Amino acid sequence: MSSSDRSFRSVCRRAAMLSILMVLPLAAACTVKPLYSNPASGKPQGEVTADLSLIGIKPVSTRYAQQVRNNLIFLFGRGAGQPATPAYTLTLNVTSVHQSGAVVQRGQDNEPTAGTVTMTASYSLTAAGSGEIIATGRKQIASQYDVPQQEFAAYRARLNAEDRAARELAELLNLAIAQDLSK
Repeated sequence: MSSSDRSFRSVCRRAAMLSILMVLPLAAACTVKPLYSNPASGKPQGEVTADLSLIGIKPVSTRYAQQVRNNLIFLFGRGAGQPATPAYTLTLNVTSVHQSGAVVQRGQDNEPTAGTVTMTASYSLTAAGSGEIIATGRKQIASQYDVPQQEFAAYRARLNAEDRAARELAELLNLAIAQDLSK
């Protein structure tokens, strides 16, 4: 082996070691942690899940808001319902907007058109005893559906889209509130 081969290998090793040393600080910054825990808050991992089950949700007035509320009650309590004595109170304000995505096509029977339901929820989480606001936020979800020319089928498609949007919105709210409680 010639001296130029040895010096080339030496340079390659040094360059590899230098690049590894440069990447180490970046790799050290990468962390993975469970969603429902925050080591900085001092709460154990299961405590945020337990806190979710202590949230009481105030009544709402519309059908689609009730769907969001029912799904949240199920998600928070893991199927057990609302707590008898809630530690937190959640106030929901849910709105729904329906938009037509396409012009009704004339000429053929049962040719569908498109519609979109956009559901938005604003929430405020307060401590039940003190009334202190713990978290506020706003989440939005859109759900598309086909609108056939038959009136009852179009009505059911719209309700199904609302139900689907309510379920997905409740899942988003569940995650957002869990993150708020873990802080």
